[in-house]
Amino acid sequence: MTQHPMPDERRPANDGPKAAARNRAALVTAAREIYAEYGLDAPLSAIARRAGVGQGVLYRHFPDRAAVATAVLEENVRQVEQAAAAEDATLADALGVMTWHLTESAAFIGLLHVEGAGGRSDIHAHALALSERVERGLRGHLTDGHRLSASDDLMLAVAMVSGAVTGPTREDRERRALAAWRLLGVEVGPVRPFNG
Repeated sequence: MTQHPMPDERRPANDGPKAAARNRAALVTAAREIYAEYGLDAPLSAIARRAGVGQGVLYRHFPDRAAVATAVLEENVRQVEQAAAAEDATLADALGVMTWHLTESAAFIGLLHVEGAGGRSDIHAHALALSERVERGLRGHLTDGHRLSASDDLMLAVAMVSGAVTGPTREDRERRALAAWRLLGVEVGPVRPFNG
């Protein structure tokens, strides 16, 4: 039996494009959380559930698993870039945001190790471009004579720290990342997402 709304009942307003943008943002946030908990092979249905939308909405925004992962990585990179470009930003601030993403996302760690990765050339090229954006954002804060200012030292240090980001909880991974930065003699600001 189909229920029709009574005259005094209201249907939720259709927010159109506002809802689409809100749903996409919710899906990216949910994907980051699900990937952090279960890895990149987590079911897409879990992402849709966490975002509070149906799978049809997920597929409207992201046609496949790769598109979801790419959106999460793009957001990670965008936040590092924004942290690096913020007024009065320091290298330590940008490293704090990048370190937060390292502790949250195994996919982000993989992105930063893309140089030696094989696989499909189109995916490799996109991942390499994202990695280069992270490097540009961070390198803009290096001064002459900084311990990471030599040509490959910055991303080598990032790769070394990301290799240390292990552990069953986010807190464990953060503790290990900060210990690795400390061993490298590099100051890191608060480990948190960028909230520009």
